[in-house]
Amino acid sequence: MKSGLVRGFLSVGIWTFVSRLSGFVRDILMAAWLGSGAVADAFFVGLSLPNMFRRFFAEGAFNTAFVPMFSKKLDDRPDAQRFASEAFSGLLMTVLLLSAVAMVFMPVLVWLMAAGFAGDERFPLAVQYGRIMFPYILLISLASMISGVLNANGRFTAAAAAPVLLNLLFIAAMAIAWWRGWDVGLTLAWATPITGIAQLALVWWDARRTGWSFRPQRPRLTPDMRRLLAVALPAAFAGGVVQINLLVGRQVASHFEGAISWLSYSDRLYQLPLGVVGAAVAVVLLPELARRLRAGDHAGGQSAYSRATEFGLFLTLPAAFAIAVIAEPMVRTLFERGEFTAYDTTQTARALIVYAFGLPAFVLQKILQPLYFAREDTKTPFRYALWSMVVNALVAFGLMPVLGFLAAALGTTIAAWIMVAQLWWGTRAMGDAARADDRLRRKTPLIVLSSALMAGALWLMTGWLDDAGIGRVPSLAILVFGGAAIYFALSFVTRAYRLSDLKAAVRRG
Repeated sequence: MKSGLVRGFLSVGIWTFVSRLSGFVRDILMAAWLGSGAVADAFFVGLSLPNMFRRFFAEGAFNTAFVPMFSKKLDDRPDAQRFASEAFSGLLMTVLLLSAVAMVFMPVLVWLMAAGFAGDERFPLAVQYGRIMFPYILLISLASMISGVLNANGRFTAAAAAPVLLNLLFIAAMAIAWWRGWDVGLTLAWATPITGIAQLALVWWDARRTGWSFRPQRPRLTPDMRRLLAVALPAAFAGGVVQINLLVGRQVASHFEGAISWLSYSDRLYQLPLGVVGAAVAVVLLPELARRLRAGDHAGGQSAYSRATEFGLFLTLPAAFAIAVIAEPMVRTLFERGEFTAYDTTQTARALIVYAFGLPAFVLQKILQPLYFAREDTKTPFRYALWSMVVNALVAFGLMPVLGFLAAALGTTIAAWIMVAQLWWGTRAMGDAARADDRLRRKTPLIVLSSALMAGALWLMTGWLDDAGIGRVPSLAILVFGGAAIYFALSFVTRAYRLSDLKAAVRRG
């Protein structure tokens, strides 16, 4: 193993944290200059189109199938290089054709994403933005595939750092637009494919310096590619179900002016812990489990799964509790300025609280799914995803007349927990390698207790800070850093975690 499991988590997690922090700066500027009006709604829908297909093709179905197969070939470097080149060429041709079709049928895609836009100014704006931004999918899909090669080789830094480029370039684009008096929405749209070029160049450079090359060639349906397709297609269907869940949410929100922006801004906030923890665990755990299975190391597989779950819960549960308590101060401090009003703050905070209850489920999905993917089983998660899709649609559309746009957030949260329950139930047939070890079973209730006590302390602190009349930024800083300090202190008092645990995990690698 070229890099320790925990060290891999930390490497990806730290860079993802930097990405999310720079993303906060980006979102603060976007909220101030775009607010939650027609331009903001249209921009978020236009940007969601390439991102949706990116998750469907690159980070979803394709890498889910590619990474375990590639990891198992690493003992034979020439064979692994050949397979990677074939996969690169096949992905390039597929996404190139998709992009061409999407550019032509962009009005249809926008309508499928946000039918509520029809008949007002948001629709033509979203079509225009979508056509400008959609080529981003080609660039980021290739970048994601190369990132999979790097991750399988235990190299996580470049792939995890690439999203930072997107945020920095977006910030630069908005600053230039403000300075030159350009249309901010249009400037951001044109900046999107430029960020894709930068991200692809970064991971391509890191792959080249470690001896991996990717040159386009005529796609061939070799036995390996047939196997890749056989594994990827069910995962693609499962990814399609996930994207349908997102479509349901967008459709509900599109019928309420400003709701797409409120959901997007709240999504940014809960994505910080989800990205830092969930992405780190998922990126490192899948190739690790594939290697353990190849070696027949069931005890090592159980340890990897249990430590990943412990790591995820230790950081995610307190984040979920904290976000639910301090949602409104967070949104007000970060976004309420310029075009973003107090009403926008209230609505965004309401959505954020709903998402917070689903945060542990979103992370647990990323931990449980690799147990299937490492075994090249993508059909079972697809069946589970279908049931989750049904639940999401019933909740979102059924409660829309009662809850308004919040029905979209509630549907997402409930569907996530349904998915986790199914994934966990399905692991019973995988043996001890997919079961929690004694340490995880002992630690989990202690982590929950520490998180709940921390939430109670935060609730008391919010009341005290309101009475004290301290400014927004200092108040939020006290809540965030104070809450973190309280949680870590409680976790050591309750023995939910000890410093020796982290040191031992890092030493074991």
